[in-house]
Amino acid sequence: MANSLRREVLNLYKNLLYLGRDYPKGADYFKRRLKNVFLKNKDVKDPEKIKELIGRGEFVMKELEALYFLRKYRAMKQRYYSDTKETH
Repeated sequence: MANSLRREVLNLYKNLLYLGRDYPKGADYFKRRLKNVFLKNKDVKDPEKIKELIGRGEFVMKELEALYFLRKYRAMKQRYYSDTKETH
């Protein structure tokens, strides 16, 4: 049980680290914050609490993905569609 949770935590950390490369405040800022959060919770031993923290991390991953998709959408919209005020 503990081994599978450890694997999940490591995968979560790697995935968040990967997503942090495009963070608006910079990859170094994101990496420092991520490391601090994981170190703060390194002494948690209760499997239920660990699962809860993994769930919170997965939520953050989804939010980051949504942020990046929205940013890409806005950039594409600005690039390919003219401002509607100018056409009237």
